[in-house]
Amino acid sequence: MRAFRVTGSFADPRKEQLFSIEMAADDEAAVREKTLSTIGSRHKMKRWQIKIDRIEEIPADQVESHLVKYQIGARG
Repeated sequence: MRAFRVTGSFADPRKEQLFSIEMAADDEAAVREKTLSTIGSRHKMKRWQIKIDRIEEIPADQVESHLVKYQIGARG
């Protein structure tokens, strides 16, 4: 597994809400699917309401999420 950082926004009823989330997955397609599923579930959004601006792979030493570190097998 590799670590990715996803940035984007979704249409909250009052304003546009920005997000940045770290995830572990095998490729960008899996990260995109996981992001849409997670944000949609947490915030009751439809997939078309979620806009992903950037998906970037990040090295293990730059990962901040403890869960993602564990999933990719990083130490520290």
